[in-house]
Amino acid sequence: MTIAEPTLPAGLRLYAIGDIHGCLDLLRTLVEKIDRDSQNANVTVRKIFLGDYIDRGLHSREIIDYLLEWRKHEKESPIFLLGNHEQVMRAILLERDKDLLDSWLSFGGRETLMSYGIKPFVLGVDPDKIIKELVAKVPQAHLDFLTNLQPSASFGDYFFCHAGVRPGIELDKQREDDMVWIRQEFLGYSGSFGKTVVHGHSIRLKAEFKSNRIGIDTGAYATGRLTSLALEGTRKWIIQTE
Repeated sequence: MTIAEPTLPAGLRLYAIGDIHGCLDLLRTLVEKIDRDSQNANVTVRKIFLGDYIDRGLHSREIIDYLLEWRKHEKESPIFLLGNHEQVMRAILLERDKDLLDSWLSFGGRETLMSYGIKPFVLGVDPDKIIKELVAKVPQAHLDFLTNLQPSASFGDYFFCHAGVRPGIELDKQREDDMVWIRQEFLGYSGSFGKTVVHGHSIRLKAEFKSNRIGIDTGAYATGRLTSLALEGTRKWIIQTE
């Protein structure tokens, strides 16, 4: 039996952009490459960011500033999806969740704090002080950005989210926690999800094409390689910073 290639509606081109993790120079370079790639396209062009804008790299605050300014000049509104790193930062800001702070600092939050001018090693180990300082330093526009991130998006035969989906659950019934955190249960599944899932979260040296999913987290903060997947009709191609 021949399995049809996943497709997008006619007249639409999408660029999905993988995990940025505070790498501002790479983001600027990739956006420039995407703009060159799409400049003669006679279709509607939209960009979908798969989450994890912050942490690990040195310019998390600057990334959000850049995206907020950049989207004002986009003809079609970009779609910003939620990553697990934004989910954690959002919980710390909105719920003052001290239990999350230690783990956040260990997987990239320390660099984010420093991008906002906060030095956790100066504040010591008092989580109340660190959270209070963070709440004071994060602009309202950044908090709005974090709270308005979507868990998923869907176009044609493609479903977009940060980490993946739980097998056996309909796409419109997926839980946010799964869509931003899931790993092995999703990556190891070879059956159909109903649509081809485009995701980040799980680092590979190059984009990973499977029969049911496409992974585009190429570890920008460690490799210098930020990746975008371009889709139009049944066509697929990759654009990278290197």
